[in-house]
Amino acid sequence: MITGMDRLVAAINGGTSDRIPVFCNLLDQGALELGISLQEYYTHGERVAEAQLRLREKYGYDNVWSLFYVGKEAELLGCREIIFAKDGPPNVADFVIKTPADIHRLEVPDDISAQPAFEEELKCLRLLRAAVGGRYPICAYITATMALPALLMGMDKWMELLFMGPAADRDELLAKCHDFFVKEMRAYRQAGADVLVYSNPFGSTDFVPMKFFMERSLPWIEKDITAVGTPGVVYYCGMARFNKVIDIVLKRTGLGVYYLSPLDDLEQGKRIIAGRGLTCGVINDIKLIDWSQAEIRHEVKRMMEAGLPGGRFLFGTGVMPYGIPAENIRTMLEAAYEFGQYEKLEAPCLR
Repeated sequence: MITGMDRLVAAINGGTSDRIPVFCNLLDQGALELGISLQEYYTHGERVAEAQLRLREKYGYDNVWSLFYVGKEAELLGCREIIFAKDGPPNVADFVIKTPADIHRLEVPDDISAQPAFEEELKCLRLLRAAVGGRYPICAYITATMALPALLMGMDKWMELLFMGPAADRDELLAKCHDFFVKEMRAYRQAGADVLVYSNPFGSTDFVPMKFFMERSLPWIEKDITAVGTPGVVYYCGMARFNKVIDIVLKRTGLGVYYLSPLDDLEQGKRIIAGRGLTCGVINDIKLIDWSQAEIRHEVKRMMEAGLPGGRFLFGTGVMPYGIPAENIRTMLEAAYEFGQYEKLEAPCLR
């Protein structure tokens, strides 16, 4: 039996299997699957693991997630309150950094895996590894050095500090966030995560000007990747476009997997990567809430026509909102399985 790991390894290495790998990021849907609230769901690692396994089995895609919610990283650094919505991702309610003095007081724990806030994620990872380790890639989400301060002080205050200083406070905070990033990456790898999604909106020229990217963002990206190495790391910019910087990042870091934005030109992105790595085409899954099944199939087929030729392609989703109807999830995935078969490489057109 061909597994999700088989498909991923084949795609990364430029080989083939039965079809391309298909990654589906069903996170909050786990609570819906178990029939409990999001707060009840994310309180227990075994519930997250159970739902991830059930959802993968239900729909047949190729990955599972250890991610609870992004605010978990803030909790590891002292956040004491998370807001739990009824039908959407939890958010940080208590910012760790409220004044410049809080930057100086911020302490990064030596061992992330020993922190109480990591206990349930660690439990989830161990259960996933025991159930599907080696057969289906286990994904983890790690916020980049330059993006982490937004979780600690709010995006508006971080943008102000980042662009206007004081430089000493900014640089001290970035140094501490980099230390945390390296330790968090180590903790996830040791716990069994295979795919490490490096999330960095500041790595996109949708988010910052090219001059800023070259002078500020890129050096921190290089520092992050140099410190942790490239194995399993995926470049992801929080759904912002980054075709303009792929070639630069690839040459400067050696990263080999790029999780494009739905707003990126997929064919162009594949051409830029030019077989030097894995191109991940990402559907605009916000539209899955309202699209008809015919519209979903048309979009999946369009993406396959752009990404499948030449191989080294993965079909993925983004944030997968809680409100997407289950039948639309299934329609998207069945279309991806149908149009993502490698035999299509031999066909002049998918129509």
